[in-house]
Amino acid sequence: MPGTFRFLDDIAMADMAFEAEGDSLASLFDAATQALLQSLADPATVAQTWQQVVDMEEPDIDTLLFEWLNRLVYLKDAQAVVFHHATLTVQAAPGQSAWHLHAELVGAPVDQATQDLRSDIKGVTKHLYAVTQTGNSWKARVVLDV
Repeated sequence: MPGTFRFLDDIAMADMAFEAEGDSLASLFDAATQALLQSLADPATVAQTWQQVVDMEEPDIDTLLFEWLNRLVYLKDAQAVVFHHATLTVQAAPGQSAWHLHAELVGAPVDQATQDLRSDIKGVTKHLYAVTQTGNSWKARVVLDV
């Protein structure tokens, strides 16, 4: 089952916040990724002319999600792109006490004439940041600096 997200209007006055949920780590990461991508631009208005593969490894899930979302913001700024979609996998790194993320990003250079651009996210903050697991369900609260 795919993860879900909802924007939280009452969390931070000058920032943007969302809560992502999933019944697995993969669906949590997918939901959080979708929330960030949709904060930047309407994916339906973004062409599929740019691609990038990202591999990351971090010691824990909290750090991996935080660094992944910040990597998306970095790529948006450094390569002047917005995203149509992302396909990703998250798994324990073999033989290590770490977590690995593999992602394939698809998008296009920023084009105000053809894209419904939304917020210019500056980064993911640690303010109220949390990743929790209850049984098999995962939840993340993320505040974005805009």
